Amino acid sequence: MEEDPETAESAPPPELHTVLPHIGFVRSRKGKLLLAESVLSFIIFVCYISSLSSSFMMAPLLEFLVALFLFFAYASQLNEKFKGVYWPLADFLRCVTAAIIYFAISIAAVAKYNDAASKAGGVFGFVATIVFAIDCYITFNELMTFLKHSSPATPERPKTEDEDSDSDAN
Repeated sequence: MEEDPETAESAPPPELHTVLPHIGFVRSRKGKLLLAESVLSFIIFVCYISSLSSSFMMAPLLEFLVALFLFFAYASQLNEKFKGVYWPLADFLRCVTAAIIYFAISIAAVAKYNDAASKAGGVFGFVATIVFAIDCYITFNELMTFLKHSSPATPERPKTEDEDSDSDAN
């Protein structure tokens, strides 16, 4: 049985499927947000590296690496394989801290430094703050939905000593 040469050339090798992200995740809202966060963090990192405000470079670098890791972790469905980590909570905390840090360093970069690269990094930082805040809002809603579904609708009230003794007597 011969393979069609066109499909054999267009399909990536099977080893490559383990590295490439799943196309369904890339097209999802979470995939687009993580990709935007990674790109913005990298741009901000480059702006701060080339500016007088190079002391701010560590936050965008770390956020770029963490967002890239989460992008590939979600795309390769590591969140379903490793159940010990509560992924939405970790993602929510990452988004909250990133939004706060980006907002703070963007204000400092725009107010304190006069070079164009610092100003550009600050402006991109404000955009990143908005993107992280949107991701935070979406992740928070997912957390609340999960918590509502996992908690019982009518909580059990604890038995009193009188009820315990009545059930023992019967």
